Amino acid sequence: MDERNGTGGASILIRGARILGGEPADILVRDGLVAEVGHDLEGRPAERPGPELVEIVEAAGLIALPGLVDLHTHLREPGREDAETVETGTRAAALGGYTAVHAMANTDPVADTAGVVEQVWRLGQESGRCDVRPVGAVTVGLQGERLAELGAMADSAARVRVFSDDGKCVSDAVLMRRALEYVKAFDGVVAQHAQEPRLTAGAQMNEGAVSGRLGLTGWPAVAEEAIISRDCLLAAHVGSRLHICHVSTAGSVEIIRWAKSKGWDVTAEVTPHHLLLTDDLVEDSPVGSYNPIYKVNPPLRTRADVMALREALADGTIDCVATDHAPHPVEDKETEWAAAAMGMIGLETALAVVQEAMVETGLLDWAGVAERMSRTPARIGRLAGHGRPIEAGEPANITLYDPSVRAAVDPAGYASKSRNTPYEGLTLPGRVVATFLRGRPTVLDGKLT
Repeated sequence: MDERNGTGGASILIRGARILGGEPADILVRDGLVAEVGHDLEGRPAERPGPELVEIVEAAGLIALPGLVDLHTHLREPGREDAETVETGTRAAALGGYTAVHAMANTDPVADTAGVVEQVWRLGQESGRCDVRPVGAVTVGLQGERLAELGAMADSAARVRVFSDDGKCVSDAVLMRRALEYVKAFDGVVAQHAQEPRLTAGAQMNEGAVSGRLGLTGWPAVAEEAIISRDCLLAAHVGSRLHICHVSTAGSVEIIRWAKSKGWDVTAEVTPHHLLLTDDLVEDSPVGSYNPIYKVNPPLRTRADVMALREALADGTIDCVATDHAPHPVEDKETEWAAAAMGMIGLETALAVVQEAMVETGLLDWAGVAERMSRTPARIGRLAGHGRPIEAGEPANITLYDPSVRAAVDPAGYASKSRNTPYEGLTLPGRVVATFLRGRPTVLDGKLT
């Protein structure tokens, strides 16, 4: 980055970026907003008197995307600061190109009151790397017995609009119906972790040929699909918004497609790892068999499921990509399979995995990536100021991405406090070069500022 004198206040000129993969253009950022988009903007004086310091960011060959938005991030604070904190998690988010994340409620204490969600929201404000919107628990303590303080969390400073017991399913149909009815009052959405608990008791991995050979208790696809079917019907019955977390099976895709064909207000997300990895890795991988790095909830599924998820994301049946970034300390993952924690980190690799699974395969262009990783998750989460187009007058939440490079994944340099990535040693495309949050660079030249 170099600096040039001009007129007006502090500005940033992003020069030669390909907005959504289109033709190169310059983007002038001033006072947190996109001031102008065009060509040769450096020669144009600002429309105000006085000296202007213009910082130049050379972006030739880089894709400019609206800042990414994650609907599903586990920041672990309060309670599990050994795995992640809001500070380290938002640093990882910025390096991954994110300008906003939704922090899930399964903390300790659980984010089931206005006080806890406001604590998480304030920690996000203090970190300053990206916006943090807390997700409120649906039920008290995630216990599935009585509704949490949904209205109080919605009215709090955190302005909660997404509610989820993620990590656990709201398995009681009556309680789920009440939650769906309640959130209508403030345009909220219930995000369901679809897992019928009685069908998955003791389950360790996807139920199928691999689980049979390995002797691990299987996790049937129907355990996910049954809950999705029920909740789509409930949402339609009460006229409420329903969001399905981490869809993982081809059958789930068909159910969601059917619900949408009815005009019901159902949205769904898929994780990067379910777009790329399969259950075969539990049996045979570069890091050996039975490696808990591949243990996740919901489990990795079959190749047929992966292909169905990709097609569903491409055709809009699945609305968006969400990381389900789930950090764990070393001792919780480097243990025998049955005792190991479920989850993978993903904030710093999400865009690369989506490029590999969706762009390189021709299923999405960069405009489609922006739709599914920025605009749509911001809309679902009712997150104002994010997911906006890179146009004059819009907030300057921008990610600059180099799709041309390829490199082996090395978690040693991650900003996340945890290292439980399933991609270590795998060669993935792309690199986030810069991230801007309301015009302020949080990442430049691939490094935190």
